[in-house]
Amino acid sequence: QVQLVESGGGLVQAGGSLRLSCTASGRTFSNYAMGWFRQAPGKDRENVGSISWSGGSTYYADSLKGRFTISRDNAKNAIYLQMNSLKPEDTAVYYCAASRTRVVPTTTGWFDYWGQGTQVTVSS
Repeated sequence: QVQLVESGGGLVQAGGSLRLSCTASGRTFSNYAMGWFRQAPGKDRENVGSISWSGGSTYYADSLKGRFTISRDNAKNAIYLQMNSLKPEDTAVYYCAASRTRVVPTTTGWFDYWGQGTQVTVSS
């Protein structure tokens, strides 16, 4: 089992920045690829970005490239999502997730463990 806890969400004005963190406990963190997802009310959960177990490979949703950056620190059992130039449409609950795959996972079906989520609200 892997337990994931997200933090760093909150209310921010459009154009601002937030940094989300996700800390893991349980199994060896570096064995897992990780991802950030988000889900707005009435919408499907979508992949924001994913990162390989080593941090050497990343994936981003095309619409978010250049604004969001995913990173990880295996020594701290943590991943991060730096979000810049935030827009009201970025408002959602953001989740981190862990995957046992050795490739960079991109869809929900690849992920084995999920956090509870943290709310991000961007005001216009």
